Amino acid sequence: MIHRAPEEPLAIPDVALTPFLLERAARHGEKPALIDASNGRVLTYRAWSESVMRAAAALARRGFRKGDVFAIDSPNVPDFAIAFHAVSLLGGIVTTINPQYTVAEMSRQLKDSGAKSIVTTAPFADKAKEAAQENGIRDVYVFGDSFDELLTGHGDPPAVDIEPAEDVVVMPYSSGTTGLPKGVMLTHRNLVANVLQSAAVINVDENAVALGVLPFFHIYGMVPIMSLSLYAGATVVTMPRFELPSCLEAIVKYRVTYAYLVPPIVLALAKSPIVPNFDLSSIQVIFSGAAPISPETARAACERVGCDFMQGYGMTEASPVTHVTRVANAEGIGPPIPNTEAKIVDVPSGAGGEICIRGPQVMKGYLNNPAATAAMIDADGWLHTGDIGYATADGNFFVVDRVKELIKYKGLQIAPAELESILLAHPSIADAAVVPMADEEAGQVPRAFVVLKRQSTPDEIMSYVADRVARYKRVRRVEFIDQIPRSPSGKILRRLLVEKGSGL
Repeated sequence: MIHRAPEEPLAIPDVALTPFLLERAARHGEKPALIDASNGRVLTYRAWSESVMRAAAALARRGFRKGDVFAIDSPNVPDFAIAFHAVSLLGGIVTTINPQYTVAEMSRQLKDSGAKSIVTTAPFADKAKEAAQENGIRDVYVFGDSFDELLTGHGDPPAVDIEPAEDVVVMPYSSGTTGLPKGVMLTHRNLVANVLQSAAVINVDENAVALGVLPFFHIYGMVPIMSLSLYAGATVVTMPRFELPSCLEAIVKYRVTYAYLVPPIVLALAKSPIVPNFDLSSIQVIFSGAAPISPETARAACERVGCDFMQGYGMTEASPVTHVTRVANAEGIGPPIPNTEAKIVDVPSGAGGEICIRGPQVMKGYLNNPAATAAMIDADGWLHTGDIGYATADGNFFVVDRVKELIKYKGLQIAPAELESILLAHPSIADAAVVPMADEEAGQVPRAFVVLKRQSTPDEIMSYVADRVARYKRVRRVEFIDQIPRSPSGKILRRLLVEKGSGL
């Protein structure tokens, strides 16, 4: 059975993303578009629009052209939205990088994406410059420094012919359901569609003040928070990182009405002893996404804050939103959003039904990887999410398990295959497998099962991995076993390891 939204289908205009948002921004003039909570800097809609035009014109003068890839390696700052849309206006492609990445991780994405330019912030400039040098990238900009030079010039950017349904605007990296991170090619139409689809069910308007603590380099921060808010004429309060006290202070100071969060932050609101010290009465809605959350945690947080709760579901490959709850405080992930079809299909293992999605927000494909694309999107256009779930008779969906291998740490993806390749390079390790381990604060953390060929210790192995990956990817537990369970084809039987670990 195919389920659809209870709302009528939307008309999706055939327009490029940035002109679509700039036209809306013209209505809001001196209204704050983004506020940097770390220093109080305000970027109005007029200033954002003018800065996008100036940056685009300057990049064009420096040789940036349609189809070129521009990397943004930055925490949340208002300038992120300037750089993103300047590149988009020129028909370029933004690839977003987690600033926590090591030089090696960053270099790998720069090489795979074919980036020609990169922008970062001062604290991460040395790493960005080293990774850029490894890939022959000469144009390295720094927000608050060299990037500001792009905003001082005048003149209009060149007119660029963009085909919204074909031309890629952003390329975040995702592991899909398995394997190493891959470039997810999202078109202008994908993002315009998802902004409009989300706007139809997430009641954010020009009176809203949205919390922008979730990273813009992640698809959740990029589209439902940054892009939807710019479309709606809302104000986004940006924060470069999450720390509960400063986050609560920002909510109070700027009277945040819409708190976009992930389950670990919702848990903090429910349990932290400092929360009652802050007046959070401005919050009307807590919106949670990126990872599963228990109804008990959601209810406890909202009762404490005095607000409603909504939950969304999606994935990078779907731009990202596919489902949203419509009724406040409802359980489950809700029905599909407008223009989206969803169904449950049986999986070979018999473990239940996999949620599949079809709609205008589904990606064009993975960069230079037609095999992975075909494995993710079938011949009829259905995106296989890798999540096991079910739907009620009225079309409300629930997620109950995963067939995908990904580990979700505070909403961020960790690919077991990436950590396994690092472990297998260790001179003392003969074989290894990585699986998720439940963690109350983070949701999940990586646990490694290791077969030794010479003596080592868990601490030494964890330190070895930590030196080679971003902090959030670090292995939190190592257990030695005699053999990694594998199928006849050699595939790691991760479920057996998860079950083994749960019994320890």
